[in-house]
Amino acid sequence: MAEELNLHSLKPAQPRKDRKRVGRGMGSGKGRYSGRGIKGQKSRSGSHYMPAGFEGGQMPIDMRLPKLRGNTSADAMPIGPFRTATQPVNLRDLEARFEAGAEVTPETLVTARLIKNTKIDIKILGSGELTKKLSVSAHGFSKTAKEKIEAAGGTVSWLRGEPVEKKPKRPRAKAPVTSDEVEAAADVEDQVAEETTDGADEAPAE
Repeated sequence: MAEELNLHSLKPAQPRKDRKRVGRGMGSGKGRYSGRGIKGQKSRSGSHYMPAGFEGGQMPIDMRLPKLRGNTSADAMPIGPFRTATQPVNLRDLEARFEAGAEVTPETLVTARLIKNTKIDIKILGSGELTKKLSVSAHGFSKTAKEKIEAAGGTVSWLRGEPVEKKPKRPRAKAPVTSDEVEAAADVEDQVAEETTDGADEAPAE
């Protein structure tokens, strides 16, 4: 029969457990080293608060990896401190949000809710079809987008200037060999041949 519940018989659903009190003398059972052992990293205070990526003192992985060249140059974008980012806007969005003859700028794109703000550069991409004549100003254009805008009678305006295509580097041409160099090489070959012949003549017969 279950005991009648009264004020004097109340008790928690789960028995309470006293916390471990360490460092209270040898008679407490957790004195001397307080359950941490004698020496080592885990016996020290603050040993459980190591920085992220700490590997116990061995060389961390970010220092073991090879250091590649180029991630600090402007040509290595979007890697390194010179990395850039752009907000993409497709032609199908311009077709749906703007009327024929409209002027498309970063500010009007924000008003049309195609981008959130003008802090990041805008690049117009060529997905979709464009049938309206628009004057588009942006920081970048894909080749397809530029062709479609101009084919529809519109104009393209680069806000940071039209990029200049880099010419591929040509391999260096070898300097032509002069007649003096040819004669000098022939003299060396003749001298080597003479020395080889003289050595064979002077070899003692067995």
